[in-house]
Order: sequence, then structure tokens, then C-alpha cells
Amino acid sequence: MTHQTTTLTHPTRSHPPTAVVTGGSAGLGRAVVAALAADGWQVITDARDGDRLTAAVQAIRAEVPNARITQLVGDITDADHRAALAVAVDAAGRLDLLVNNAGVLGPASGEGRYRRLVDVTAEDVGYLWRHNVGAPLVLTALLLPRLVANGGTLLSISSDAALEHYQGWGLYSASKAALDHLTATFHAENPEIAAYAVDPGDMRTAMHQEWFPGEDISDRPLPESVVPHLLGLIADRPPSGRYRAADLPPATSTRPTSPQEV
Repeated sequence: MTHQTTTLTHPTRSHPPTAVVTGGSAGLGRAVVAALAADGWQVITDARDGDRLTAAVQAIRAEVPNARITQLVGDITDADHRAALAVAVDAAGRLDLLVNNAGVLGPASGEGRYRRLVDVTAEDVGYLWRHNVGAPLVLTALLLPRLVANGGTLLSISSDAALEHYQGWGLYSASKAALDHLTATFHAENPEIAAYAVDPGDMRTAMHQEWFPGEDISDRPLPESVVPHLLGLIADRPPSGRYRAADLPPATSTRPTSPQEV
């Protein structure tokens, strides 16, 4: 396989590489925001919980004093919030990376997220599809012209559930399979961009704990351990497709071997 090439509008000091990372207040999203900020990126991120998002950004800035982070509180299922993200991108001057990370594990109704398909309601389907499929679809479509203009990268966080058949998690699994398909189709329709669906593997996150309520998940790796593989993906820009993070060569930076930043 050959690596993808495209004519890029290279970042400059006044317009550094810019990323939008949805769901940046915790877990893998927060880890990606921190790593990109440390690598010199301008990062636009959001979350539904404003207090948690502010705490996360403050902690990152304490570790990365010169971090360029724009935080927006809101839900990507809301059109006004998506419009605000687009305004932030225009203010940044470019878009090089969109990370579709935000999502939900299961139906909002009931006491737990576990739900056999025979018990799924139309409302459950609408909730999962709106958050895990519809919102990333319309956000990507909204930001696509900015991404295409810079030959950027679309990165959708997937799951092994997109390929497996886990009892009680069929709705979540189907939503991730749909997101994989949409991500691949965005590339097929827009070959100027690279598009990846990446299964990060099991991680020690709140969402993973929801999957295993009451169980000890302290043996799972922290999301920060996945980030070097995502940085390597962005830096190496292999053919668009679906990847397991564990199979990607890790890197400490997204910068190319011969930087063209001026």
C-alpha cells in the first residue's frame, strides 16, 4: 500500500495546525487534546459538562503553559453548537484535523446502558443514532470544506464492537459500524482528505466502566497510552481505512520528518 499525498496549505506561525476534538473533557478526548496542544497544535474542543471541560483544560494548561485551546460547552447534536464550532474554526484560520470522539454508550432511559435488542425502543434507537452517527455526520459535513482546503485528516474513534456481536450492546455496536462506514465514505467522496476509523482498544475510562459496572477495570491501559499511536497515524498518513490503534506505529509528534512550517 502507498501513502496518500495531496497538495497542502502548510501551517504557519500565525496559523498553526488546527484540530477539532469533540468530547475533550475526559478519557481519550482529553488525552488527545493534551497531546496535540503539547505538539504545537491549536485545539478546539467541546463537552456537554462545562465544569468538567474547564477543569480538564485548566489541567492541560498547567502542564502545557503555551497551550492554544478553545473550549466550547455544548452538545454536537445541537445545530447552534455545531455552528459555534465552525465559527471557532474560521477564527483559527484553518482546519487540519477533525476527531469525532464524542459519543454515548447506550440508551438514556433506564438505570443502565446494557440493553438487549428485544428490549430496545424507538426512542433508544433515536438517542444512540443522534449522538453516535447523526451528530458526527452533520458536523463532518459542516466542517468538510475547511478540511478539504488543507488536505486534512478525519479521525473517527471506533470500537471493536463495530465488528463483534456483544450481547446487550447491539445498538452501540451498530452505531459504531455505521460511523466506520460514514468515515470511509467521506474519503471516497473527498479523496483530498485522509479518513480513518480507529479502534483504540480497551481503556480505563468512565465509558468503559459503564460497560462493566461494578467490575475492577484498573488493569486496562490509560487512554494516554493510545495517543502515541494516533499521533503516528496523523504523522505517517497511511491509506485511509479502519485500523486498530495497537497496530499503528507510535510517535511522539505529528510533525513530518522535514517540517514545512514557516
